[in-house]
Amino acid sequence: MLPESKYDPVSVAESVSAAKRAFAERAFDYVVINSPLPDDSGIHFAIDACDSKGTVVLLLVRSEVHDEINDRVAKHGVFTLPKPASKPMIITALDWMASARERLRKLEKKTLSIEEKMKEIRIVNRAKWLLITELKMSEPDAHRYIEKKAMDRCVTKREIAEEIIKMYL
Repeated sequence: MLPESKYDPVSVAESVSAAKRAFAERAFDYVVINSPLPDDSGIHFAIDACDSKGTVVLLLVRSEVHDEINDRVAKHGVFTLPKPASKPMIITALDWMASARERLRKLEKKTLSIEEKMKEIRIVNRAKWLLITELKMSEPDAHRYIEKKAMDRCVTKREIAEEIIKMYL
């Protein structure tokens, strides 16, 4: 059910403690937990896996406790399926997990982009304050100076700002 073309590499852990060790060593896109495991139910591990990384988790639980467990873990993003589950049901769940992982990737990419932009704004602001204090420019003049230098040299404002910071620090 886990073709290599889609799910490679596949790691199998026989217990929650072994899964935690594997999880600490590297990131996983998908985690499927067949609950209960010999040393734990796997519920807390499922929640931690969803909360700490961009991992999508499927928790297979006994049908008589499915609703209760689903209520506990769904708010953390954990998918649940009652056992026994048919092969088509598991394949559908894996497809849902792939869709969720793709959405997480896009959000992670967007977050990185926003963080980069914020870092650039901080660097440019730092350079503007150096121009204000060192060259007695006004804030609008410092801003225009950085923008004009960037346009004249066909580089980013961040590059100009970094040069200014190096020059005055």
